[in-house]
This record gives sequence, C-alpha cells and structure tokens, in this order.
Amino acid sequence: MLDELPSPVTIGRSAAAGIRLDWDDEVSRLHAELARVGADWTIVDDGLSRNGTYVNGERISGRRRLRDGDNLRFGATTILFRAQRDRESPTAAASSLPTLMALSEAQRRVLTALCRPYKHSHPYATPATNQQIANELFLSVDAVKTHLRALFQKFGVEELPQNQKRARLVERAFLAGLVTERDL
Repeated sequence: MLDELPSPVTIGRSAAAGIRLDWDDEVSRLHAELARVGADWTIVDDGLSRNGTYVNGERISGRRRLRDGDNLRFGATTILFRAQRDRESPTAAASSLPTLMALSEAQRRVLTALCRPYKHSHPYATPATNQQIANELFLSVDAVKTHLRALFQKFGVEELPQNQKRARLVERAFLAGLVTERDL
C-alpha cells in the first residue's frame, strides 16, 4: 500500500529503492520517484532512467499527477495505480469501457492478436496489421476487419481518424484489463 510508504519513494532495481523491481533488467537502478502532493500522488522521471517511464502508454518527462486506474510502465514491468479516494466516483471514460462479458470469444482473440506486438513493452510497438491477425487466427482479412469494426464501436473509438483507431483500441484494452501481458 503506497500510503504506508514515506514520500517520496524511489522506484528502481537498487536495493535502496523503496519499490524494488529487481527482476526487470530494463529498469534503471534509480528509475523514477513517486511523491505525494497534498492528497494526490505524482510520478517523477527527470531523466533518471535510460528506458523512460510511461503513464498509460505515454512517455513522461518531469512530473505527472496520477489518477486511479493509470497504467505505469517501468522497463518491461507494468503496474496499475489505484487511488482509494478516486474510486468513489469513476470517470466516464473508465466506466464506458466494455467488460470481458461484452466481447465474443472471436472478438477477444482478435483483440489479443492486435495487442500482441506489445508483448515485450517496446516503446515503438505498433498494433498488429489485419494480415498478421488473420494469419495468426486462421481467419480471412475481411473477417478480421468485421471484428475490428465491432471492437472500435464497443470501445468508442470509431470516430477517430483511421490512423489512430488501432492504437487507441490497444490502449483501452490494456486500461480495461481485457488484455494483459500474460495474454500475449
């Protein structure tokens, strides 16, 4: 529990880190810092890490206030930030994400295949192409497109420009916990 730790608390591979991630070679000895500011927590990465710190898939520089449900990535390790006081009133975006029960088994397989290039948390990963998904799942490209259109609608990204839909779908799938690194 974060509230039990002194503020600020360091994150890294070092034995002196308040939050040790010593199993991940992509995490720096001193990677980032969590600091309490009033009732809120912030993540601070002032260039201490070689591979950067990511909040919801976006590399940060400096300080960023954290909100309940933020995905924090240090190296190849992803941590879900939970804030007790934020849980009382969930945001519209979080509550509008579909649940696992809202997806068919085929949609779940297509969504997982779409996210597969993110398996190793590479900062420049891009979603799988329709052809890659079709090859992996033994489907036609048209069938993949049909499932993706349904997923775009369920995740509320159908109005985005074509070049942003797939990446936003991946981001929301991870945020909702519908796809995890273990699934990949």
